[in-house]
Amino acid sequence: MSFFMAIARMRRVVWRRARAGRTCDARDAPRAKRSARAQDRRGAMTAKSSNASAVDLRTFVYLDILQPQLASFVATVAQGYLPLERQAALFVEVAPGMSINRITDVALKGTDVRPGMQIVERAFGLLEIHSFDQGDVRAAGDAILDEIGSTESSRLEPRIVSTQIITGIEGYQAMLINRMRHGNMILQGQTLFVLEVHPAGYAAFAANEAEKAAPINLLEMVAFGAFGRLYLGGDESAIREASEAVLASLATIDGRANPGR
Repeated sequence: MSFFMAIARMRRVVWRRARAGRTCDARDAPRAKRSARAQDRRGAMTAKSSNASAVDLRTFVYLDILQPQLASFVATVAQGYLPLERQAALFVEVAPGMSINRITDVALKGTDVRPGMQIVERAFGLLEIHSFDQGDVRAAGDAILDEIGSTESSRLEPRIVSTQIITGIEGYQAMLINRMRHGNMILQGQTLFVLEVHPAGYAAFAANEAEKAAPINLLEMVAFGAFGRLYLGGDESAIREASEAVLASLATIDGRANPGR
């Protein structure tokens, strides 16, 4: 009899332990799920932070009102949705170049803007977006900054690499310039202004400010690559006025120090 009682007692002990284990598992399951979800969120935030820290914001500049010549110039060279004069625009340049794809995605999904240019190089990428609604353009800019974990002041400040003013240009040199330009032409005897700026995206801002300041001709503007370039033509007085406006406007853009090499 004692043998069977001992067997029954052992069964009760085993049953109690098994029940206690199942109870603990049932209690721990929700806690384990919450812990797993928290880990997933932390992992996602870490991945986003890692991706954001890998993006170097080079150019970030708003153009409040696109001037007629610059809008027409961008429409000539762009392969996206062409801008119109008096629209607001934003130029964003980042490194590495492939990051511009994600930036374009964020800007277009969050706001009602149109992309004019998306240029992807190995080193740098450039995006131009525009809209008649300045609020939409600025909202797109805020979404971009939030995505890459930056602020507007995180951009590089403009650095003037070189400037040139050539008066009374010779006819043959005028022909050379006219064969490579995508904007207006320069004529023999007129004055030429050339700006080289780093990073490249600020060349678009410079072109817009020059057109606001004086009646010049926009010959050529390159806003991507290692350096930006701007070519202007016109009367000497207008060119000098425009060049002063360009340099003064670029000096108002704050950002990270950009001493060069």
